[in-house]
Amino acid sequence: MKLTVHVNGASYTREVEPRLLLIHFLRDELRLTGSHWGCDTSNCGACVVWLDETPVKSCTVLAAMADGHRVRTVEGLGRGGDLDPVQQGFAQCHGLQCGFCTPGMMLTARWLLDRNPDPSPAEIREALSGQICRCTGYENIVRSVLWASKHEASMHAESMHAESMHAESGPEASRPEASGPEASGPEASGPEASGPEASGPEASGPEASKHAESGPEESGHEASKHAESGPGASGPEASGHGAAGREPWGAGGDDAAREVPA
Repeated sequence: MKLTVHVNGASYTREVEPRLLLIHFLRDELRLTGSHWGCDTSNCGACVVWLDETPVKSCTVLAAMADGHRVRTVEGLGRGGDLDPVQQGFAQCHGLQCGFCTPGMMLTARWLLDRNPDPSPAEIREALSGQICRCTGYENIVRSVLWASKHEASMHAESMHAESMHAESGPEASRPEASGPEASGPEASGPEASGPEASGPEASGPEASKHAESGPEESGHEASKHAESGPGASGPEASGHGAAGREPWGAGGDDAAREVPA
């Protein structure tokens, strides 16, 4: 038969035998070997996975029963490359020895904390009662789940505090820098753009008014002076041709003028 199962957020379509168990589908078909196959009688709980957010013993669930459903294994417990707090708790409190039962223990513990974020030791033991550990006395497993519970509560409190601080400092933090004095103050539209440098004293300042007051007298004097000095005033010094290397008009102009017959 053909089936499609959504495992850890990804969809897988396979042709399988109708009698194939879910644990074998995960391990043999998808190569997700984190889930362990122990007793094959639903006693040990090493094969626990989630089926639509509910822990099940995958050695007693047919793969065909998961067709179109969501499955989560220990490989999908972490998020974004980070360990889940339950995984961190088992590492911090040494909640495992051989590790054979650990994947099922952690998935059941995660399910418990999602529904009861602050469980008591008795509630943890009850939730894990369907799973067997042959190495430990369960004490460190309970401590691991308690550690995960407290760690998640601390992370949640820090997140809420950070959001509160951000909300309180919102106006100052969100004020656009582009609209401040630096962007629209004197530097942008001040004297450099439209002040004296653009249309400064030479154009409209005291010098211009002084020139206006003394204009007629100076212009008349200059005109009469120009008439008296004749061609010499219209040479290179007046027209700027001296910069090109031509002989000044006044160098021989007067003598030439005296030699012209009357």
